[in-house]
Amino acid sequence: MASIFSKIIAGDIPCYKVAEDDRFFAFLDINPLAKGHTLVVPKKEVDYIFDLDDDTLREMSVFAKKVASRIKEWSGCRKVAVVVLGLEVAHAHIHLIPINSESDVDFRKEKLKLTPDEFEKIASRLRG
Repeated sequence: MASIFSKIIAGDIPCYKVAEDDRFFAFLDINPLAKGHTLVVPKKEVDYIFDLDDDTLREMSVFAKKVASRIKEWSGCRKVAVVVLGLEVAHAHIHLIPINSESDVDFRKEKLKLTPDEFEKIASRLRG
């Protein structure tokens, strides 16, 4: 059965796409810790990030770096945190979260509630 991320990549579930190439896909997290919180996933469905072959993992990191650069420029944050959790969805993914302090990466805190219009405006600006 396809993961929710595979369904998003296929267009079966809508998302706020930030970037895409032939191997990777980036979209806004719908339960963000901060405006611009983005998920980066490989199009090939692999459960655990460290089960990706070395080339895919390396290329995913380079793809994520490009997306993080856009997030940092757009948000004005000090840094973009890179978080790999991977238990909630069986599809390798990286969270890119704009931060100004380490406490900004606390997944226990209340998530932002953004409107569809706010999400679309953020995604549009991150797409360039």
